[in-house]
Amino acid sequence: MATGIDIGSNSLRVAKIDCKSLELIGEYEKVVRTAEEIEASGIIGQEALQRIVAALQEAEQKVGFDDSLKAVATAAFRMAKNAKEAIEYIKEHSGIAVEIIDEAQESYYSAKGVEYGLKRHGIDSQKFLLFDIGGGSTEVIVKHRNELIFQSFPIGILTTIQKYRTKEQIVFGIRKELGQVREFLNDIYETFGKPKILVGTGGTPSTVAALKLGMVYETYDARRVSGTRISQEDVQKAYRQLILLDPSERARLVGVGREDAIIAGLVILEEILRISGYKEMIVSDEGVREGVALDLCEHQDNSK
Repeated sequence: MATGIDIGSNSLRVAKIDCKSLELIGEYEKVVRTAEEIEASGIIGQEALQRIVAALQEAEQKVGFDDSLKAVATAAFRMAKNAKEAIEYIKEHSGIAVEIIDEAQESYYSAKGVEYGLKRHGIDSQKFLLFDIGGGSTEVIVKHRNELIFQSFPIGILTTIQKYRTKEQIVFGIRKELGQVREFLNDIYETFGKPKILVGTGGTPSTVAALKLGMVYETYDARRVSGTRISQEDVQKAYRQLILLDPSERARLVGVGREDAIIAGLVILEEILRISGYKEMIVSDEGVREGVALDLCEHQDNSK
């Protein structure tokens, strides 16, 4: 068994994998809003740290942690001025050591987890373009045979709503910031060709897929969501559905803690589909947490 923990800028996610069968035997997810204060103060706040510790304790009860465990932290911790103190606090109050990983490691784990998910759904995983939309950053990754080409952009759903206040500001700001993503994609297409498959991982594409399948947060089924194809029309439909709701009703559909950030996420997602030139995106619920667990499994095999 191997357990991967991904402490993201918005959510904390856990995956437990049987290393012999490579079956996912336990999973956990909680919105912890790690990056809630990053844009304003440059730190991970005390309330966010308490939410992280509480989520780790709940995850241990539900999933069960064993010796083969690795916890990683991503963009919010990379940006935070108090990152060292934050991981010390988590270790002291949960007993779990957290490793802050760089963009290259995050891209590696994300692609590994997504490739695992695509294979489980019988989808060709030799070459794909992947957008990992997080709370504090968006990773753009191309898997070309055994090679990974990636770049991390400081565009996340939480940091966006902290930076821009109105819908008009969010749309204008995201379009401006995603200009650098467009340039990166043009270089990729010129060098490697345009991959046939566009994949999206993260809470926003997963939410669009869930709404398309008629799910709300309480009935969310990751196995059904993964492999679902969503179009720009599906994103626009989700936006129209959610923007009209009051925050409490929106939270019922997308989960408490996501009700404000999801709107920014949908704007980012729609713009990504537009600038990347794809008609649809395959959604993968799998990502960094699965990648970490699978990497642990491989190290177990190599140590025998």
